[in-house]
Amino acid sequence: MAREPTKNTPKNVAKKEERKDHEQEVFMREVDEAVRKDEATKFAKSYGLPIGIALVLGFAAFGGFLFWQNQSEETLNQGSEQYIAALDELDAGNDTIADEELALIAAGKSEAAAAIATMTRAGIALEAGRLEDASTLFAQVADNAQLPQELRDLARLREVTAAYDTLDPQEVIDRIGSLANEGSTYYGNAAELVAHAYLAQEKPEEAGPLLVAISQDEDTPESLRARTRQLAGLLGFDAIEDVEETLAGLDAGRAPAPAQ
Repeated sequence: MAREPTKNTPKNVAKKEERKDHEQEVFMREVDEAVRKDEATKFAKSYGLPIGIALVLGFAAFGGFLFWQNQSEETLNQGSEQYIAALDELDAGNDTIADEELALIAAGKSEAAAAIATMTRAGIALEAGRLEDASTLFAQVADNAQLPQELRDLARLREVTAAYDTLDPQEVIDRIGSLANEGSTYYGNAAELVAHAYLAQEKPEEAGPLLVAISQDEDTPESLRARTRQLAGLLGFDAIEDVEETLAGLDAGRAPAPAQ
C-alpha cells in the first residue's frame, strides 16, 4: 500500500518550525570554542574600561549629594559659592581655572565641600586623559574614613576604573570585590570590572557566572545588561532566561521594512 503523503497541517508545520529552531539553536551552541574565545578577547579589549568616562562628573555630583544632604546648613554654605563659581568655569571650558578653584575648596575645613571638590577635580583629570592624577584624587576620597561609606565606595570604584590598565587583575578584585556583590549600590559596574579582571587571569569559569548575574539583574541599566549578556554568550554561558521575550524585544527594535 502506498504511503499516504504527510499533510502540511498547521500542527505539522509548527512541529517542523520547532524542530528547525531547535536544530539552529544546537548549531549555534556548537560554534567552535576557539572562535568564541577570540571574539571574547576582542570584546573584552573593546570594553576594557567599561565605565563611561563621560558619566564621572554626574556620579561625583550624586555621591557628593548623598554626603552633602546630611550636613548642617552652616556647613553647606561653606565654600558653596566657590564651588558654583568653579562649575561655571568648567562649563565655560576653563578647566585649568576650575581645577585651581576646586583645589582651594578641597584644602578647606569643610569635609563635605572638600570631598565634592576632590571628586570633581578627579573627573576633570579623567576627561583630560590624566588617568594617574584622577586615580590619585579618587583614592584620597576613598581612603578618608571621615566620609560616608557610600561616597567612599563610589570613589574607590572610580579609582580602580581610572587605574584599571595599570593594575594587576588581582588588585582590581581585591579593591572592589566587595562592591561586586548583589545588593551593592554600585553592583553592576563593579561586577563588570571584576569579571574583566577574571578574564585577564584566564578564569572564564569565574567571569561567566558573574556576567550572567549582571545581565539578569533588573536594577542594572539595560545597556550594561546587554553588554554583559553578549560577553557571557561569547564565553559559552547562556544569559537569556526567556528566549521568546528576548526575540520579541529584538523584533520590536527592528526598523520596519521599506515599502516595495
